[in-house]
Amino acid sequence: MQVQHLFFSNDVERQTLHRRITPTAEQRAEQKDRWNDLRDYLIGDLSEKTGLTISSWLQGSYKFGTQIRPVAGEEFDIDLGVYFNWAGSAHDGPHSVTEVKDLVQASLTEYAAEAGDEVLGVIDPPKERCARIRFTGKFHIDVPGYHLDPAADVRSLATETKGWEDSDPKAFYLWFSEQFEDDDHALVRRLIRYFKMWGALNLKQCFPSVVMTVLVVDAFNALSSEEVEGDDLAIKNVATSIADRLREDPEVRNPVNREENLNRLNQTDIDQIVTALQGLVVTAELALSGATEADAAVQWTTVFHHFFPAPAQTANAVNQNAPVPIAFDPRVRVEAMPASGLHTFTNTNRIGPIPKGCSITFSLENAIDLPAGAQVRWIVRNEGEEAELTNDLGHRAEDGYQATENSAYRGTHYMDVIVTSMFGAVLGFRRIPVEISGVPMPPRNPKRPGWTRFRGRR
Repeated sequence: MQVQHLFFSNDVERQTLHRRITPTAEQRAEQKDRWNDLRDYLIGDLSEKTGLTISSWLQGSYKFGTQIRPVAGEEFDIDLGVYFNWAGSAHDGPHSVTEVKDLVQASLTEYAAEAGDEVLGVIDPPKERCARIRFTGKFHIDVPGYHLDPAADVRSLATETKGWEDSDPKAFYLWFSEQFEDDDHALVRRLIRYFKMWGALNLKQCFPSVVMTVLVVDAFNALSSEEVEGDDLAIKNVATSIADRLREDPEVRNPVNREENLNRLNQTDIDQIVTALQGLVVTAELALSGATEADAAVQWTTVFHHFFPAPAQTANAVNQNAPVPIAFDPRVRVEAMPASGLHTFTNTNRIGPIPKGCSITFSLENAIDLPAGAQVRWIVRNEGEEAELTNDLGHRAEDGYQATENSAYRGTHYMDVIVTSMFGAVLGFRRIPVEISGVPMPPRNPKRPGWTRFRGRR
């Protein structure tokens, strides 16, 4: 069954996969303010130090509109190129490749010293192809240094060990911009986000964003409009196309420099990606052939985890909180214990309001009635401004008859319990609302506030 409305909606408030993997407007605004400020500082500082015209070009996923929410403690990534302008070859200019990298690193370090507590620091030593400065708000800005010959419109990237490297982010962006009509551009950007998030969640080593962009664009261009009718069907067919391509030839040529192979992964990593893509295709086929929205959602959850939303709740004769008629009606006892131990909150199939800082135990009361071979999965799905700004939208909890979590963000969040057969068919589903107040319950002998997260134990 196709469930396009669970992937994307024009209603920005609706919980969809695309909304949950995309930074909020507030996060993008904060990043924009910071890179604008950093750009102005670098241009002024480097111009003064070198006497050269310094320019910049925002590049990467922020520029392309394909940035995804970070997972597993990672950060939003922004790429801000800085260009040292002089006529002629990069090798014939007033600054060597090493001097360009050193100048960028020094300017970033000086900026960090003046910027205050919002800067977490500058990575030292710098990376192979860029310097990196980290900010509060869970994002960093990578700053590669380039030579630019303005008259010839030719760029070269300063690298740590490989000297000047042919690289043209502007040409790559123009190539991407000219590929599709506006409607297709929006879909392709979503597909790039989906595949980047899939890789982050399921692979130890995945392609960088630029490679994934080329793979998705090329695959999309080879498909008919009927084969990309709906985000879920498009994922299946794009994944099939990419897997077939990589199995036949792992090279990914730069579309604006055909001599460059963008794929720098070894064959072992490529083989693992191909195998994972084939698994994604199987998951998509199971989801698309599912009899109900719940069947489809459970399948997609296996690859997109807590980022994939559960179907909307509708009533039925078996379970008033289930999205579809089911064979097993999960009944869940919920117990929340504040750090103070002063009071225990209990309820069935819901809990709250409870304070922040509680340990919450979810227990399947009627486990004895489970069908033979049934499997029980628990998934935390956080919603709301606090969770989004912290980039903590949930996770998969323990499997089994019981799961334990902690409360953190005010508002209503959810623990979903999904019961499936050993073959993946949905046997039962329940969404358990967890309502959390904005104030923690103080301990008997407080030493410091007990702020914790609604997340799994590590």
